[in-house]
Amino acid sequence: MLKRTLVAALSFLVLGIAQAQPYPSRPITMIVPFPPGGIADLTGRPFAAAMSRLLGQSVVVENRAGAGGAVGHAQAARAAPDGYTVMMALSSIVAIPVSDEVNGRQPTYRMSDFTPIALVSADPTVLMAPSGAKWKSLKDLVDDAKANPGKISYSSSGLYGTTHTAAEMFAQAAGIQLLHVPYKGGGPAMQAALANEVMFTIQSPGVANPHVRSGKFRLLTSWGGKRIATLPEVPTLKELGYDAEFYIWCALFTPAGLPQDIANRLRTVSRQVVQEADFRQAMAGMNTPIDYREGAEFQSFLEADGSRLAKVIRKIGKTQ
Repeated sequence: MLKRTLVAALSFLVLGIAQAQPYPSRPITMIVPFPPGGIADLTGRPFAAAMSRLLGQSVVVENRAGAGGAVGHAQAARAAPDGYTVMMALSSIVAIPVSDEVNGRQPTYRMSDFTPIALVSADPTVLMAPSGAKWKSLKDLVDDAKANPGKISYSSSGLYGTTHTAAEMFAQAAGIQLLHVPYKGGGPAMQAALANEVMFTIQSPGVANPHVRSGKFRLLTSWGGKRIATLPEVPTLKELGYDAEFYIWCALFTPAGLPQDIANRLRTVSRQVVQEADFRQAMAGMNTPIDYREGAEFQSFLEADGSRLAKVIRKIGKTQ
């Protein structure tokens, strides 16, 4: 009897010590729901490296690609809300549950399954055409699309993903039909354009930058509310007469139900990360401006962007 009591007391003591360990006490997994080479991966890796230094624990990036990000989103939603699984997601996270509903599917996750930690960046997408393409301006592309409806192809990061939604927003505003060719992320979509599998692509400025500098591609327009500071020669869709504005944003999420003290710790660390010289240099090297938001400001941003994207997706309608 005494032995059992001692064992029980010892177990309770060990459990108490484990629960009292400061967060984090072991490595953290960062899910990136896209393949390497896209903006989520290019942002997530330097962010994870800075987190590791600040937290004193490894932050390991795992690429979980598929279904325009839905596979990784769903995996993160199902993870334990203990702070040891975080996710660097793109704006497609708010669009995919709407697309599931439009297609009569049970959503694999809902936004209520996540705790928003912080917005890291919000970059307007850009339209990239090969330098050898016959289009010298966006008007040339629109005129060609009107003459050849449904025949001008473009690559995207996946059905209802960030770049698919951006392209359809433009197509709806311009009154044209384009041929959508979905891939499993921004990296593969860029590779498809480089291999001439499609006629143009839509990317973040960070992904586009090296290919424009090499002379392989030219930029015809951006989806920003104003011209991108580092690309002053690229006109926006709005100034060209098309009512379309879209941003590929990156943000850190965790599963819902995260204890408040851990959420606060992650927000504190995120604020520190975006001030880190190495992270700022990595973002500057991609021409991707940091746009840090958290709390009520981030929640308002999510709701406004989700509403705008939902309208576009419902107009796209069922695709499968």
